[in-house]
Amino acid sequence: MITGLDHIVVLVRDIGAAKAAYQTLLGRAPAWQNSGEGADRVLFTLENMTIELMAPSGFSITADRMRALLDDQEGVLASLCFRVADMAKMHRRLERVALRPDPVAEVESSDAATDAVLHWKRTRAATELTRGVRMFFLELADERPKSVATDIAPIDGLDHVVITTEDSERAAALYGARLGLDLALDRSHQDWGQLMFFRCGDLIVEVVRRPVAGGDAAHDRLWGLSWRVADIDATRARLIAAGLDVTEVRNGRKPGTRIMTVRSGTCGIQTVLLERSPKPVE
Repeated sequence: MITGLDHIVVLVRDIGAAKAAYQTLLGRAPAWQNSGEGADRVLFTLENMTIELMAPSGFSITADRMRALLDDQEGVLASLCFRVADMAKMHRRLERVALRPDPVAEVESSDAATDAVLHWKRTRAATELTRGVRMFFLELADERPKSVATDIAPIDGLDHVVITTEDSERAAALYGARLGLDLALDRSHQDWGQLMFFRCGDLIVEVVRRPVAGGDAAHDRLWGLSWRVADIDATRARLIAAGLDVTEVRNGRKPGTRIMTVRSGTCGIQTVLLERSPKPVE
């Protein structure tokens, strides 16, 4: 039913500062901008998903709710929105697996810069039944415009979104059995805990259980993003030149990957960049 991850929503305190930060990080221009319903929004659309920056605007129940979620943070990962091919079928499945979806809504959005219009169908699962992670499901009528590169060595797409859990069995049941994502890896290690990789289009939903006592066994948490780049050394040089704090490049846990951590310029979102070695030609 789910064909990919459509977008991730990041709540931010200052939409202008967040827009500038992510244009620098991604090396790409915004693809869509609009305001309404208590929020200002800026969307960057990459090859395999969209990141939606959303900031409270004005005084309304919605804006106040966003401010409460932000608390004193610069930004927070707020929700996942999965792409589906048939909203009616997805809605029936969500009902059958007891995720209590909202009625399907018909939504329209116009871009402030071009007046272009997009339409989609959307529903949301009950957050108390998705272990505290807000989940939406969306069927787009037309594809969004892509974010054009504005600098060298831009970020190409998302490699994986990381979710932390204290109950890996219930999380596996949610993402695998109930949502129907393919479990591609389930591995444990005494130092870093348990990793589960669920395929979602051409990226991964990574669920991590770390060996830390005192966590919330009933609620999972959106934790961080790992972005895919073609040349991590060139991207690192670009980000350093822009004044960002980044680590040295190191080998990833998965063979054939190189990674680095971005310590600033992400609105407080845990951020890793990843380069995959080209597959050998047969």
